[in-house]
Amino acid sequence: MDIMETIQVKPISSKAKNRFANLMARDSVCIIEQIVNNKLFLRSANNRNFFWVALDNDPHWMIQ
Repeated sequence: MDIMETIQVKPISSKAKNRFANLMARDSVCIIEQIVNNKLFLRSANNRNFFWVALDNDPHWMIQ
């Protein structure tokens, strides 16, 4: 089994805050699925939310 890299996120926009509360159970830990250019494709720890986050100035999420 491969060890997955994790990262923590904080929601900024109202859309992200809604997903954070309803899909992610307010758990900030995410698994990094892909790194493409300047973006990360993340999977929430509970496997209910998949999303892209820009490493610089993402309007929805802040990387912690």
